[in-house]
Amino acid sequence: MNETLLLAIYLLLIVLIILAIAVLIRVLLTLNKVDELIDDVTTKVKSLDKLFNVINFANDRISMLSEAVIGFVTGGFRKLTKALNKNKEREMEEDIDE
Repeated sequence: MNETLLLAIYLLLIVLIILAIAVLIRVLLTLNKVDELIDDVTTKVKSLDKLFNVINFANDRISMLSEAVIGFVTGGFRKLTKALNKNKEREMEEDIDE
C-alpha cells in the first residue's frame, strides 16, 4: 500500500512538473509577444515625436509673433493715453490761468 501511495505521489509530481513547464513556456511566449508589441509602440512613438517637435516649433513662433503684436498694440495705447493725459493737463492749466 505504501508503495502504491508513493507511486501515485511521484506520478502526480511528474504531472505537476510537466504542467509547470508548459505554463512557463506559454508565459515566455506571451512575454516575447509583449516585448515585440512594446518595440512596435516605441517605434511609432518615436516617429510621432518628430511631428510633435514640429508642432512645438510652430507654437513657439506663433507665440513670439502674438507677443510682438500685443506689445505693439499696447505701446500704441500707452502713447495715446499719455497724449490724452497731457492734453487734459494743458486744458486744466489753461482753465486755472484764466
